Amino acid sequence: MTSLAVFGTGRIGGGVASRAVSSGLIDNLVLYDCYQPLLEAQRLDLEHMRCPVTISTNPEKIAACDIILYTAGLPRNPNIKTRAALLDCNVPVAAELAALIPEYKGILIVVTNPADVLTYYLWKKIGLSKNRIIGFGGQLDGARFNYELRLRDLRPDGIILGEHGEHQVPIFSLAGLDVDLSSREEILTTLRNASMEIIKGKGATEYAPVYHIWQLVSAILTDSKENFVCSAIMDGEYGISGCSLGIPVIIGREGILSVKTPELDSWEMEHYLNAAGFVTDLCRRLNFD
Repeated sequence: MTSLAVFGTGRIGGGVASRAVSSGLIDNLVLYDCYQPLLEAQRLDLEHMRCPVTISTNPEKIAACDIILYTAGLPRNPNIKTRAALLDCNVPVAAELAALIPEYKGILIVVTNPADVLTYYLWKKIGLSKNRIIGFGGQLDGARFNYELRLRDLRPDGIILGEHGEHQVPIFSLAGLDVDLSSREEILTTLRNASMEIIKGKGATEYAPVYHIWQLVSAILTDSKENFVCSAIMDGEYGISGCSLGIPVIIGREGILSVKTPELDSWEMEHYLNAAGFVTDLCRRLNFD
């Protein structure tokens, strides 16, 4: 019997819950949201799919789930320019989740922004093994990067490392892309603004995050051992520790099965270390009491 908890049932959490219910990969779903009318509406809507999945809204059942998807909290809007600006608002929500799952042994996927910092916060707060907490963002950033490469008639085979935010790092060298520094910076600027264009037009990003989150959840449920870029607790990779950061990983049933450290060129390494410094500084602000 496989169980999934979705902590936060708005556009993203609700969208992933819908995919989960119809996938045939889970037996039990637990939903939680602080806004009861939304929670009940989402539960009823999912029940009407008439799929063979038991759905509960009892928060006491969250800790028993194999996977918890954390999507609750304040999202970005046109007045909130960066994901990092959400930290003070969303740490209390993360603390609420942590209080519900002391000594949790399953796999926790962190979507709420700033995802890298909240991944580190929940890892320290709950005491999870570092392979069992995964920050989301790299897949979505990579998809946006490859969209931009296609627009420029470049081979869409790049990945994004670093922060899921302003300090993301497009990796050109691993795909053998010969792109000059000026063009790299231009592409990076475009990527930093990619989600805000959608937020201004429709209020939030939705379809792409839901799609990529479900790819990650599916990889865990099916033990696919696929390559992803996720935010992982850094333990000396590239000389970095004290934060969670986007890095290539292998994902399977036990979460992060391995972490890869491909060789980066000098521009990429400089930006990656800058990202690490930025996220580490935010992590030092956290209070774990």
